[in-house]
Amino acid sequence: MSTAATNIQFARSRAALAPRRAPEECLNAVFAAALAAVDPLIVVPPFLPTPPLNGRTVVVGAGKAAARMAEAVEAHWDGELEGLVVTRYGHGSACRRIEVVEAGHPVPDEAGADAARRILDLVSGLGPGDLVLCLISGGGSSLLSMPRPGVTLAEKRAINRALLVNGVPIGEMNCVRRHLSAIKGGRLAEACGPARIVTLVLSDVPGDDPAVVASGPTIPDASTSADALAILERYGIDVPPAVRAALSAPSARPTAAPNVANRVVVVATAQHALEAAAAKARDLGLAPLILSNRIEGEARDVGAVHAAIARQVRDFGQPLSGPALLLSGGETTVSVRGKGRGGRNVEFLLALAAGLDGCAGIHALACDTDGIDGSEDNAGALLRPDTLARAKALGLDAGAHLQDNDAYSFFERLGDLIVTGPTRTNVNDFRAVLIEAGDRA
Repeated sequence: MSTAATNIQFARSRAALAPRRAPEECLNAVFAAALAAVDPLIVVPPFLPTPPLNGRTVVVGAGKAAARMAEAVEAHWDGELEGLVVTRYGHGSACRRIEVVEAGHPVPDEAGADAARRILDLVSGLGPGDLVLCLISGGGSSLLSMPRPGVTLAEKRAINRALLVNGVPIGEMNCVRRHLSAIKGGRLAEACGPARIVTLVLSDVPGDDPAVVASGPTIPDASTSADALAILERYGIDVPPAVRAALSAPSARPTAAPNVANRVVVVATAQHALEAAAAKARDLGLAPLILSNRIEGEARDVGAVHAAIARQVRDFGQPLSGPALLLSGGETTVSVRGKGRGGRNVEFLLALAAGLDGCAGIHALACDTDGIDGSEDNAGALLRPDTLARAKALGLDAGAHLQDNDAYSFFERLGDLIVTGPTRTNVNDFRAVLIEAGDRA
């Protein structure tokens, strides 16, 4: 028997043993498994430090998962506790000893700037016997919005919007944010003085560099203000004179020096979520393939590539046979050229739909693990083999919606948006493409 025939027979055997669950059910189940694996209530407690013998413990933090991380600390901390964390509006948790402040994201606001000032006040004057427990997750760059001297919040907001609209990759975006900030890029660690610092990081960035997550408030990096200015100029972003002067000043330096008592632990990543999803897929009788946990690039380009891989699985059983599940994570971008609504996950799905062109037996889910795709109210959406046919029946032009960056409206009309509400975790994009067993004999 040929290798191809053997693969087909194996796929048929696996399909016969698989639970009789609809593809949409399977996709929702693997997404739920991914979220459960990176729940701060699960991943934070194993990494909590020993409380100080006589000193204070001050908890500070920022990000979309910061409130849930604080909740986990409170539930497992044996000793005195105080502090403040800032999270996105609607992403708070019920904490008793740690204050939770909600602020603007993805565009900074005054609430975030005020929270950053209060966090710096909380850690000032601490001694070597004290502990600062810093809880960091994605979204913290916008939420800790205290500008550096010479830069206004309005100027930071305008630059932040321009970075988002131009689809600047997260690493470059956060380089700019670090150098427009009075608290990020290790400057929070400087403010803690001689206190011991433990930083727990829930990573939402490709590569999981903790200096990039929330722009590293307690973690220095080697970039300079000149690097930040070069990024703004490369993308043609207008730089107000005061910002240019601040970034061009002779005193501009790399971000802050490290605090020798700072221990940094990455407690959860996209890889953890993908591995949990893969395990669930196997339970469901699907052969999982994790393509990568760090995919970047334009969402529509990533969608086209995923479509090509899914077709190869469907048509030729390569690199594996169906029933199969392709999984990927990372952070794509959207260069906004139209006037529509939609985040990067629904834009990915609309491009995937165009690439599949109604190919039978292929279903997909793409969601942001924080529950918010871009600035809308959905986490993402579902794609079915009949998506384009149903859209055509409703008079929807998929190509026109993609051109106008209007994927949200497209999937809303079809009733295929996924709305989870805030998940209070964040390891960024989650994509799953399910390919049913095909008959290639």
